[in-house]
Amino acid sequence: MKEYMNKITGIISNICRIWIDETRRIFRDEGLLIFTILLPLLYPLLYSWIYNNEVVRDVPVALVDNSNSKLSRELASKLDASPDVQIAYRCGNLEEAQRLVGLQDVYGIVYIPENFDTRINRMEQATVSIYCNMALMLTYKAIYQTATAVIADMNSEIQIALSGNYTDREDEITASPINIEEVAMFNTTGGYGSFILPGVLILILQQVMLLSIGMRNGTIRERRSSVAITEKDGNTAGLISVVAGKTLCYLALFVVLATYVLLAIPRIFNFVHTIHAGDFALFILPYLLACIFFAMTVSCFIKERENVMLLVVFTSVPLLFLSGISWPGAAMPAFWKYFSYIFPSTFGINGYVRINSMGATLNEVSFEYQALWIQTGFYFITTCLVYRWQILQSRKHVIEEYKKHKSIEA
Repeated sequence: MKEYMNKITGIISNICRIWIDETRRIFRDEGLLIFTILLPLLYPLLYSWIYNNEVVRDVPVALVDNSNSKLSRELASKLDASPDVQIAYRCGNLEEAQRLVGLQDVYGIVYIPENFDTRINRMEQATVSIYCNMALMLTYKAIYQTATAVIADMNSEIQIALSGNYTDREDEITASPINIEEVAMFNTTGGYGSFILPGVLILILQQVMLLSIGMRNGTIRERRSSVAITEKDGNTAGLISVVAGKTLCYLALFVVLATYVLLAIPRIFNFVHTIHAGDFALFILPYLLACIFFAMTVSCFIKERENVMLLVVFTSVPLLFLSGISWPGAAMPAFWKYFSYIFPSTFGINGYVRINSMGATLNEVSFEYQALWIQTGFYFITTCLVYRWQILQSRKHVIEEYKKHKSIEA
């Protein structure tokens, strides 16, 4: 029993020693410190400032008013008074307005034909053309929705004027026989930042972990030092001690960063944020562990620390697309949908967005939650396997260097 307890004490001692040693090495490496600490501190701030306005306002458009009538001027005035659209230029012809779109001075054109007022007075249908730059979906949405709302309002006024009703209630029914009640669910502000930012922040955490752990392991490979971390007396820590010690080091570090990135940043910039502290803690634990073991597995194949920077740069945008946040997962080809299951960010983003933005409970994201625990177990096994191989390679290298040194002395 005493021998068993001594063994347990020795394992715990090795784990703590590796934890402390790994933490010390991270904080002594200036390059690693920049990517591990400063990057996750500053990068979320940058994204949040960019999307802080939430919705697109005062989108500049060009007006071509060939009618120049009272009704056309009223239409132009209502468009310009809306919060989403601003008439920045008044052009004499369509070609001039199209040139402004090409220069990106404006993002759309409102074209009112010469017979606009005449056709309405004759009780004929008039047409107003809305030209939108479809390359920018947010500006297109702002221009088209504003124009539709303003024209619908003017249609109602014309219908009421022609109806000859006697009461306000009759006017209401004439203008809108079927009333549409818009009920915003979850992202009530319609803000783009509240929509995209939770997924981006979760992905930033994974990529920072991949970057920092990859750079740390790349440094070890460059210096050809043992992953097993040999003690001064020559004893080598066991495989589980190495993996556990390093995991605790990264977990302690990234729990703090995750709390800052996912809890503090949305509150600072007043983004939609409905997550409870308990659900956050329970959900983020398997996500961080899955990311750590995934990064530890991948990092064992990185020979130089600079290579991991290229890996992170080239995978960040594709991983955001594969997560299903910017394009529905149901619309993806089956191969890419299942391929995305390799990465913890896929389940992390989908689960966190539902908890944070839609008020879901942990039971309602059980699929993503269980998937993250499965990934944690799977990548823990792969980490142990690749670290075991790396330890054997390191020992082999040490033995070869020792034999070479002895042969030189002889």
